[in-house]
Amino acid sequence: MNIAGTIDRPLTHDPKKQAPMKPSTSERTGSATPDFTTTGATEARQNRNREMQLMQEALARAHMHERLHDAAQERRAIRLATARRMQRRAERASMRARRALAMAVMQ
Repeated sequence: MNIAGTIDRPLTHDPKKQAPMKPSTSERTGSATPDFTTTGATEARQNRNREMQLMQEALARAHMHERLHDAAQERRAIRLATARRMQRRAERASMRARRALAMAVMQ
């Protein structure tokens, strides 16, 4: 058999380029399921695929935004801790300078 693609592995994923579905040869004509082709179904399928892809992109964008926000918050916390450490160091240096001045004045 010379088949270009199968149902599980189509030659192309673009619905417009795929062969239209044809009624089965074993099914009698005039059955309960009418044979009709609509462009609306193809467009709905494409829109659904596009929406699914856009949902994934939006999810990835939200995830990256959250990670960037967390990183910025962590940087602010590190800067605050560093500033407090330097403030304590400056206060200790100031106290040493006052003590040294007081000792110099008393002698």
